[in-house]
Amino acid sequence: MAKVIVETSARHVHLTRRDVDILFGAGHQLTKKKDLSQPGQFACEEKVKVIGERGALTASILGPERSADQVELSLTDARTIGVKAPIRESGDIAGSGACKIEGPCGTIELTEGVIAAKRHIHLTPETAAEYGLADKQIVKVKVNGLRPLIFDDVVVRVSPKFAPAMHIDTDESNAAFGATEGEIIAD
Repeated sequence: MAKVIVETSARHVHLTRRDVDILFGAGHQLTKKKDLSQPGQFACEEKVKVIGERGALTASILGPERSADQVELSLTDARTIGVKAPIRESGDIAGSGACKIEGPCGTIELTEGVIAAKRHIHLTPETAAEYGLADKQIVKVKVNGLRPLIFDDVVVRVSPKFAPAMHIDTDESNAAFGATEGEIIAD
């Protein structure tokens, strides 16, 4: 039985070095609040305001800095503030939603970069081989608990830089009543 930890990935923002400078001041270094489950990834003390056509939400920043800005929202978040957020894998931002991001020292306007992250599983090559899974394979994940359900259309992502974990957004986590463990069902 292929089991995986299920983690909730709440709304967050990834920023470039240039935009950290605009939002927080030239030379500002992001302050690590806590390490995340994926090696080298961390939540920052700094937060920003994500602004859409109908409103704004406060979002955490995840480090380290990236080569492109990306805003990850749940579909509920996107509707609430009036932004387009297509369901995409992280990094697939071409033609995605637009928004403004406001920090204490400035504001940036993204013409693309807003997505609802596609539910996915991070696996090391060793764990993927043990489970008989491959990079980009689509699987289902069954979660138990007070509101058991089966998540369909879950993409497997394999890299030696990963630690095994499934990531779902807050809408999906609420639907599963905060499930923390799942069973991978390969078709």
